[in-house]
Amino acid sequence: MRVRLFAILRELAGSSEVEADGSSVEQVVQILCDRYGERFTQVIRSSQVVVDGEVAPLDLSLEGKEQVALLPPVSGG
Repeated sequence: MRVRLFAILRELAGSSEVEADGSSVEQVVQILCDRYGERFTQVIRSSQVVVDGEVAPLDLSLEGKEQVALLPPVSGG
């Protein structure tokens, strides 16, 4: 499934969209953490996962056709 990445997560992965297949949000996140390393994992810990426009829990089951986005915390001034 296609996962959209924003801000620092996009920079760490080198792309705004990546592929990761999993049967739950947690599996998809773990696949991406394994792929992109420790800094990506650190940012994910404080990020939100959005599935089909709604904030999603890690245990949410996925069918593979959902729109998944990972949104890191944003700071501004």
